[in-house]
Amino acid sequence: MGIGGISIWQLLIILAIVLLLFGTKRLRNLGGDLGGAVKGFKSAMREGEAADDQPADSTSEASISQQDATETQKSDEASVDKDQNKA
Repeated sequence: MGIGGISIWQLLIILAIVLLLFGTKRLRNLGGDLGGAVKGFKSAMREGEAADDQPADSTSEASISQQDATETQKSDEASVDKDQNKA
């Protein structure tokens, strides 16, 4: 007897049917997406805990540095666009 009254053979048959319906590529992509979502959730939880431990002043400094990074990225993208327009 397996999990919840389902034998190992029944689980193998269900797995084979799922593989036939979706294919290995789609299941691999689904697994990768699920793993990425779990990884993102864990990192967000760690950042949230770190933000709770820090005083309010350092949080505002982090947001300022993030704004600076965003502005730098925008200026880099603008210079790339100008270079592409010249070519």
